[in-house]
Amino acid sequence: MLKVSEALARVLEAASPLPVVERPLEDCLGRWLADDVWADADQPPFDKALVDGFAVRSDDLRVLPCRLTLGETILAGQSPTRPLAHGEAAAITTGAPLPSNADVVVMHERTTFDNASVEIHKQPIQPGMNRLPRGRVYRAGDRLLAGGVELTPPRMGLLAAAGAARVRVIDQARVAVVPTGDELVDFREAPGPNQIRNSNSVMLSALLAQKDARVEVSPILPDDLEALREGLRKALESDVVLVIGGVSAGRKDLVPGVLQELGVREVFHKVRIKPGKPLWFGVGPARQERPPALVFGLPGNPMSGLVNFLVFVAPVLNVLHGRPARGPGIIPVRSAGAIDHRSDLETYVPARLVGQHHAPSIPTAERLEWGGSADMATIVGADGFLVLPDSETSIAPGEIVGFLPLR
Repeated sequence: MLKVSEALARVLEAASPLPVVERPLEDCLGRWLADDVWADADQPPFDKALVDGFAVRSDDLRVLPCRLTLGETILAGQSPTRPLAHGEAAAITTGAPLPSNADVVVMHERTTFDNASVEIHKQPIQPGMNRLPRGRVYRAGDRLLAGGVELTPPRMGLLAAAGAARVRVIDQARVAVVPTGDELVDFREAPGPNQIRNSNSVMLSALLAQKDARVEVSPILPDDLEALREGLRKALESDVVLVIGGVSAGRKDLVPGVLQELGVREVFHKVRIKPGKPLWFGVGPARQERPPALVFGLPGNPMSGLVNFLVFVAPVLNVLHGRPARGPGIIPVRSAGAIDHRSDLETYVPARLVGQHHAPSIPTAERLEWGGSADMATIVGADGFLVLPDSETSIAPGEIVGFLPLR
């Protein structure tokens, strides 16, 4: 069996970014920008008032206090009709353009005014005060964003301000979730004798939604060769296929054979990981417009599927969406208690963080008692998993150990 690090390296080696597509800007949250985006105009496009008050010339404020004649009123969205005369001020609102020769905006609170004049109180005055010059934020032709960054809400706002109504981004991964097994019933139904509800599809779909994937959940496929062929053939039209169950070594574990019949090349089967050891991974047939489908055969136990997703599937989705290839994001923590680990499998143990956590200090994690790969009730109270090495080891209280966060 491969070590976890070896298996992850093979998975990432098989992954490549999805094609670039053009999308409306408002549909691109979380997408990876494919191209540089350049400013089409100066921002702001004029000298702009930053406060409500009075636009004046600093030359008229050499001696304070002073009284100036009150001229026109300039509102946001309007343009001044003329420059200021000597000894004149213009009432102005935040965001409005200044007269061409005004270089200061004095706040209302620092003045006394009536309909005809305004008195500027004695105060520190600097040229440019409360004025945002044209092009101060950026100039026409400046690069606003470089290709290869994630579109966050502030970045989308910046592009909207520049009129980038449509942008080219890495496409969204299409993921097929395919539950299999005669023992499964829909989670909305009452299970009969020897049956269980299909909870894995709901959990995996939620995990995929957090990773910004487009999910299609297949009906439950029975342990029947023809049904599996038909269902998996359709699933291979997706970019990633998560087949749940049927990948161990039992009589009804038919999935690996059917996938190979459909042209999926096996890369590995079984990994030195607990839970999740029976993991199967392969690469689908070549496609013209998109990379081959990446196919994961996940064990049917929910905890196994969860760990396999966090360790292998989530990093693959990052690559498909154009992000840098990286591992699952394991961080150091201190073990709250002693752990006697006797296994040659890299083991993921549910744990919760305890005490106060203030960066850059290393947090402390406490392992939780759990009932094995089907015990999802314990995971509800966990913050993640302690990651124990694929060798026998004893960990003392306070010793550093790996931790894989759930969120």
